[in-house]
Amino acid sequence: MLTGTPYIPETITVHLGTPDSGAADVTVSFPDYVKNVASSEIYPTWPESALRANIYAIVSFALNRIYTEWYRSRGYNFDITSTTQFDQKFINGREVFENISQLVDELFNDYVRRQGSVEPLFTSFCNGTTTTCAGLSQWGTVSLAEQGMTPYEILQYYYGDDIDIVKNAPVKSSQLSYPGFELKLGDAGNEIKLMQVFLNRISRNYPAIPKIAEVDGIFGANTEEAVRKFQEIFSLDQTGVINESTWYKITYIYTSVKRIAELNSEGVSMEEVALQFTEDIRLGMQGRNVRELQYYLAVIGAYYEAVTPVQITGYFDEETERSVKSFQRVFGLEQTGIVDRETWHDLNRAYQGIVDSVPFDSSASVALYPGTVLKEGMTSEYIRLLQEYLTVINSVFPDIPAVNNTGYFGPLTKQSVIAFQNRFGLSPVGVVGAATWDAIAGTYSDIVFGADKRPYQNPGYTIS
Repeated sequence: MLTGTPYIPETITVHLGTPDSGAADVTVSFPDYVKNVASSEIYPTWPESALRANIYAIVSFALNRIYTEWYRSRGYNFDITSTTQFDQKFINGREVFENISQLVDELFNDYVRRQGSVEPLFTSFCNGTTTTCAGLSQWGTVSLAEQGMTPYEILQYYYGDDIDIVKNAPVKSSQLSYPGFELKLGDAGNEIKLMQVFLNRISRNYPAIPKIAEVDGIFGANTEEAVRKFQEIFSLDQTGVINESTWYKITYIYTSVKRIAELNSEGVSMEEVALQFTEDIRLGMQGRNVRELQYYLAVIGAYYEAVTPVQITGYFDEETERSVKSFQRVFGLEQTGIVDRETWHDLNRAYQGIVDSVPFDSSASVALYPGTVLKEGMTSEYIRLLQEYLTVINSVFPDIPAVNNTGYFGPLTKQSVIAFQNRFGLSPVGVVGAATWDAIAGTYSDIVFGADKRPYQNPGYTIS
């Protein structure tokens, strides 16, 4: 998980033995898991305050394992084990106590966290008789409850005064953090920003990894260099590309250096995991994200007959919703008309497939967006084309500086891009994503060829 605010998974997969044993895995609903563990770990006759405090600890412990992908980042196909040697006691198929079941139904989506941190606290505990530990004593909670302490006061007694109990966390389908495709030079998005944050924190313990100066979600040369060095240190193929094995190794090392799966965790702040796009894109929204969405749909709609084309307006109207639903139908997604993480990534993959299948032709009326964000410090034929477009635009809009067609994105190119973005109502960030490329290429096309000459309007062939 390790992205944004934690949520309660609908299910959890339990390995019925030690991690490397050949035991079976079982997947159960998260509330049923908590009921099973609570019925296996504690006694139903204990005072209610003690039961509640223990259930909070059981929930938080399990969520910490899921949030950190403690086992999955190491290549296991489960979230937690059934043994107290490593985790919590789970007895597959056991009966649960009625009063514990009722309490869990009330508390399963509440968890403990350290104030100022995002992640569920690693609420270590032991029985307090045959074993003791730095965390909660299960039997100790009984005497504290008998003294009149509330569940929160009991938890403070063991974990410190600086804890909060998060109430009514949302329940969602379990989702692995790896996005399902490689991240590489020129890409942009939430996942890249997350990796930049992780690599910068890891570099404090491994200073040979260079710091990434701009944590902006754009995979630039500095990010590629940091990834290569990380791969070298941890004996991975030094490609500079974040594939699944590199993603989970970065996640594993970040969890380790931050001690997130320990009681004395350094903590994960909201600033570290804050997403650039914090919500799904849906009907009624407007802005840059909607423009980029519509651009992708316009191009994909030109090459896939079953995907409804859409106008690029920056406003998510009913036409855009219909187009999204048609895309979701073609690509086997639930037809919600809402662009969630899965739909957004499939849009990007479909678009990139089109770009890769269309030969680069600088003599064409206007080129498709290359599929990678263009920013200062990069060199490519697409940047040379961008510079050509900006120079032509300068002939009509002299406040947008002309630039030499060098193919290198330097300060002058950035200045020209910002000037264009300011004039045409785009965010003046000085980088060229899909929305800015479409606006620049469209303006160039209107000047040189007249209207209706963009590549997605007459592509020449379709993909069935």
